[in-house]
Amino acid sequence: MNQRNKTPHSILVWDVPTRVFHWLLVTAFVIAWLSYDDSRYLDTHTFAGYTFLGLLIFRLIWGIFGTHYARFQQFSYSGAEVVSYIKGLFGEDVRRYVGHNPAGAWAIFALIGFGLALTISGLFVLGGEEQHGPLAGIISFRQSVIFRETHEVAAYSLLLLVIIHFFGVITESLLHKENLIGAMFRGTKSADTESASVRPHRLIAATMITVIAAYVIATFGGYLTETQEKPYLPFTGPELAKTEIWEEACGECHLAFHPSLLPARSWKLMLEQQGDHFGDDLALDEDTIAELLVYASAYSAELEQSEPAWRMNSAIPADETPLRITRVRYWERKHDEIDDQVWKRSMVKSKVNCGACHLDAKQGTFEDAAMRIPGEHKLDAIGWLKSIFSQPEK
Repeated sequence: MNQRNKTPHSILVWDVPTRVFHWLLVTAFVIAWLSYDDSRYLDTHTFAGYTFLGLLIFRLIWGIFGTHYARFQQFSYSGAEVVSYIKGLFGEDVRRYVGHNPAGAWAIFALIGFGLALTISGLFVLGGEEQHGPLAGIISFRQSVIFRETHEVAAYSLLLLVIIHFFGVITESLLHKENLIGAMFRGTKSADTESASVRPHRLIAATMITVIAAYVIATFGGYLTETQEKPYLPFTGPELAKTEIWEEACGECHLAFHPSLLPARSWKLMLEQQGDHFGDDLALDEDTIAELLVYASAYSAELEQSEPAWRMNSAIPADETPLRITRVRYWERKHDEIDDQVWKRSMVKSKVNCGACHLDAKQGTFEDAAMRIPGEHKLDAIGWLKSIFSQPEK
């Protein structure tokens, strides 16, 4: 609708739920983007992803049953209308729309589409690569690779769309001398006398905020009640088989590394060379060696019972037989950014002291979000609050 020849007045265009959705979606995307590249923040990344998906589902519903300017049918423009609008931006006849303009409308549909691709592929990554969430166990670790690639492509595509959308908003704001970013905060825009304000629907918006707040508490509340003896673990890995004889033979000197961290051939060679076990003689009798070998072979990395097992097994060439977990390429890649001073801290001291950083090292699951470097805080909201009142250990 062309509004140029009408007497303008201010009306409520964007209802409160639409505005809450918009800014929560922006916040969730930023949090997801900032947390995706650090395994320690998988709980934060997952929280942002679920929130993002929930908001998209709300928008699909609100696009059908919401207020006038929020409904999809109100801004379903054809390709010709989009082209005509963009051409008009560079001419003298710049059309103004009270709701979404054709280019903005198509951007909204694209954002929703790529957003759904992003979150759905993320669910498959979480279910396959991490074996968590509603899709856990449906696909294997190896099958999740294609979904991770899809997830990354969708993320970069969405980021590009967000940038284009942002500059589009700035361009239209300058052309029409109207602060559209401000309008998405306050909800009002200038319109002709025939246009009416929409209902604000504050109760629905308050419900949205309450649900999100409850989800924040449910996700991160454990960090407030955790103790040093009982730290909060947002994810619980698979229950890996344990045997007392392995725990006694290996745990006497160091962490009893679960056999899923190395291939069976590595454990076999290690036990065959027990007389020179990194400079020590294990002095194990033949029956004990045989029993340990049966256990190690039954639960070695080849079975890929956990994500670390899959990662380690995938990183070890078939013609190699590593005896040190810290010499496996995957381990080195995951730890290469850790400062040398961290290894010298009193709570760490050695690269084989996995339990210093991995809270579930004894279980052998090494969940991403269960990793915390001693003397440093996870930079989630709770970790940030704790960091205010403590100093890292040197």
